[in-house]
Amino acid sequence: MRKRRAVRQLFFVSLLIAGAGYYFALPDRLFVDPFATVLEDNEGQLLSASIAGDGQWRFPEVDTVPEKFRRALIHFEDRRFYAHPGVDLLALGRAMRQNWRAGRIVSGGSTLTMQVIRLSRKDRPRTIWQKAVEIALATRLELRYSKEEILELYASHASFGGNVVGLEAACWRYVGRSPSQISWAEAATLAVLPNNPSLIHPGRNRSTLLGKRNRLLNRLFTSGAIDSLTYSLALAEPIPEAPLALPRMAPHALDFMKKKGREGERLVTTITRDLQETVNLRVRDHFNRLRANQIHNVAVLVVDVHSGNVLAYVGNTAAGADHNEAVDIVQAPRSTGSILKPVLYAAMLDEGKMLPRSLQPDVPTLINGFAPENFSHQFDGAVPADQALIRSLNIPAVYQLRAYRYEKFHSLLTRLGLTTLTYEPDHYGLSLVLGGAEASLWEVTGLYASMARTLNYYFQSPGQLRYSPATYHSPTLVRTEVFDTLRLVDTSSPISAGALWQTFEVLKEVYRPGEESGWKYFHSSRTVAWKTGTSIGFRDAWAVGVTPEYVVGIWVGNADGEGRPGLTGTEAAAPILFDVFSTLPATAWFSKPLQELRSVRVCQQSGELAGEYCQSVNEEMVPAAGQASTKCHYHQRVFLTVDGRHRVHRGCYPGDALQAQNWFVLPPLQEHYFRVLHLFYRPLPPYLASCGIDLIAPFDLVYPLPDTRIVLPRQLSGQRNPVVFRAVHSTPQSTLYWHLDGRFVGATQGSHHLPFYPSAGRHSITIVDESGQTLTRSFDVSATGS
Repeated sequence: MRKRRAVRQLFFVSLLIAGAGYYFALPDRLFVDPFATVLEDNEGQLLSASIAGDGQWRFPEVDTVPEKFRRALIHFEDRRFYAHPGVDLLALGRAMRQNWRAGRIVSGGSTLTMQVIRLSRKDRPRTIWQKAVEIALATRLELRYSKEEILELYASHASFGGNVVGLEAACWRYVGRSPSQISWAEAATLAVLPNNPSLIHPGRNRSTLLGKRNRLLNRLFTSGAIDSLTYSLALAEPIPEAPLALPRMAPHALDFMKKKGREGERLVTTITRDLQETVNLRVRDHFNRLRANQIHNVAVLVVDVHSGNVLAYVGNTAAGADHNEAVDIVQAPRSTGSILKPVLYAAMLDEGKMLPRSLQPDVPTLINGFAPENFSHQFDGAVPADQALIRSLNIPAVYQLRAYRYEKFHSLLTRLGLTTLTYEPDHYGLSLVLGGAEASLWEVTGLYASMARTLNYYFQSPGQLRYSPATYHSPTLVRTEVFDTLRLVDTSSPISAGALWQTFEVLKEVYRPGEESGWKYFHSSRTVAWKTGTSIGFRDAWAVGVTPEYVVGIWVGNADGEGRPGLTGTEAAAPILFDVFSTLPATAWFSKPLQELRSVRVCQQSGELAGEYCQSVNEEMVPAAGQASTKCHYHQRVFLTVDGRHRVHRGCYPGDALQAQNWFVLPPLQEHYFRVLHLFYRPLPPYLASCGIDLIAPFDLVYPLPDTRIVLPRQLSGQRNPVVFRAVHSTPQSTLYWHLDGRFVGATQGSHHLPFYPSAGRHSITIVDESGQTLTRSFDVSATGS
C-alpha cells in the first residue's frame, strides 16, 4: 500500500515537473536578433532603412500579414494550418513514408508553427531528437500565440535568400513595394522562397523558381483562391531580377533618429512622402547649379506651424563622400549670420526700446574693440529700423543689441530653444546677432515656427488668457513625440504677439537687396515673411520663410566650412526657399493681434513717437510697450535770420525779426552719410557770428573712433606708414584746424583728410573749426618692429 502511494506521488511529481518544464520550455522572447532601423512617412510608407547590426536586412516584426501572401503561404507550406494544434500528424506520416522510400530526408513534414520554432532556435541539426523538441515547443507556441500571431512571426523571421530576412524586407528588395501592394504572382514567389532561399539568386535556378511559383499559382486557382483571369495574368508576370536598393528618401533623418537611441525600431514619422520626394528633386536641381561654383551641400527643413511636425527633412545633397554627403547639416551647428536679427528686432519692439521705423545709426563704429561692418562696406548715416532689418544691415543691429544688452539676448535665445549657445554671453558679445554664435537649421527653423505658432494661438477674446507656453518647442519628427500646444495657457510670452506680428509684417516685403549686391524679386503665389543670412567669409547661406501654416528653413554651403564667392543667403538659399514654397498650399496671412497693439502718433521722418516739433505725423499701430518709447529728439525748434542763412537767438537778434522753424537734425557723423543718399536733408545753418558758438560741435571724427588702438607697420625700408585721420563737417567748405598733443599740425578744407606720423603711445587729437567749436579725442598707437 505504501509502495503504491509512493509510486503515485512520484508519478504526480514527475507529471508536475514535466508540466512545469513544458510550460517554461518556451522563452519569453523567441527572437533576439537585431532589427534594421526603418523610417516611414506619416502614412506608414517606407522612406529609408539601415541594415541590422548583424548585416541582415531584417525589418522590425510586422503586426499583420497581407492576405495574398497569407493564402499563398498556407497553400504551399501548411494547408491545415488553422486546424492542427501546432503539429500535423498526417503531414508527419507522409513525410516519414517519403523519406523511407527515398532513403534520405526529402520532406520534414513541419507545420508553419514548427518552422517558427526552428527559425527561433537557429542552426540546430535536423535530427529525430530536434524534431521531437520542435513538436513539443510548437504545441506550446500554439497555446501562447494566436494563429495570426504565429503567421506574423514567420513572416518577420523567415529567410528569403542572401541577407534578406522577413517578408517586408523581401518585398522591398525583390519587388520594390510594400507587402500590402504585391501581386498574386509576387506573393506566390515570396511564399516558395523560404523553402529554398537560394533560388532567388539572379542568373541561377530561375527556371526552378518559376516552376515552383507557377505550381503554387495553379494550386491557388484550383482551390478557388484566385479566378482564371488573375491566374493567367499572374503566370505572365516575370520573376524578380537582381535585388533592388531600398528607398533612401530621408537618410539623414534616419541617422538622426539612430543617434537619438532609436536604432532597430520602426519609426513612423511626421514626414509627408510626396512633399519629401518633391523637395528632394528641387534640391537636386539647385545642387546642379550650385556645384558649378563649388558649393556642394544643401539642407532643407519644412515644418508645419500648428503642430511643429516636420513635413520634409533633407539633411544634405548627394555630393559624394569627398564632399561630406553623409553629414546631416540639419543638425550641424553653423554660424548664424543675420538669421537671428528678426528675433532681436521683435524683442526691441516688445520692450518699447524702439518703434518699427525708429532711426538707427549706420556709421563707422568701434565698440570695445569691435568694429562691425555692413555687407556693402557702406554707410547710410541713419536708417529706419524696418529697412535695416530688410536690408540686413549689421551696424544698426549692433546698436540695437547694445541697447537691448547681449546678456539678455543670450538668455532670450536660450529660452526660445537654441541649445548651441554653450558659452557665456561675454564670449559672444555684440557679435551674437551677426553670426558670432552657432545654431542648427533644426533649431532655427523650430524657433521661427514657434514664433509663428504664438501668433496662431494668441487668444483675442476679451477676458481670456492669451498665450500657451507650449507653443515654444523644437520640431517633431516622430509621431510619438507630440506636443500638446494648447495644454496650458498663460498671460505672458517670451515675445508678444504684437511684436511678432509687426516683425513678420516687415519681413513679408518681397523686394530685397541681395545682401546689398543688387535688388532681386522673387515671384511667389503667396505672402511669405522671409529672412536671409550670410556668415563671415561666405561660408554659410541661410534663408527662412514663414507663413501661418508652414516654415521652410534652408542652409547652403560646404560642410567643411570652405567659403565661396556668391555664397550668400539671397543668391544661394532664397531661390530654393521660394522653390519649396511654390510646392506648398497658399494660406491666409496672420490675424492682426489687436489687443496687443496700440495706436500712437509717430514722427514720419524719425519713426519715433511724435514730439512737439515733428513736422509730419502719422497714426500707426505699434506693440503696446511702444507707447512708452522715446519721443522724437531729431526735430528741434531753431530761430533763423530773416534771410534764413544763419541761426540766431533772442539775445543777439531782434525778436520781431526772428523766424522760428522746426528742423530735422542728425548728429554730424550720421548727417555726413545721410545727406549723400537723401537729397531732401538740409543741414542746420551756422550761427550768426555775433551770436556766439553752437553748443553742439557741427563736426565729428570718422577716424580714429573713440579709444582706437592704431598699429603702424613699417615698410621694407624701415619707414613707418602714416595714419590718415578723417573728419566730417556739416558745412563742407568750413576750415578745420588740427592739433596733435596740443601742437598745431595742419588745416583742411572741403575734404578733411590729414596724414599723421604719431609715435607709439597715448595721444590726443583736437580739432577746431572757424567758429571756435572744438572736438578732442584720445587714441593709442603701437608700431610693429619698434
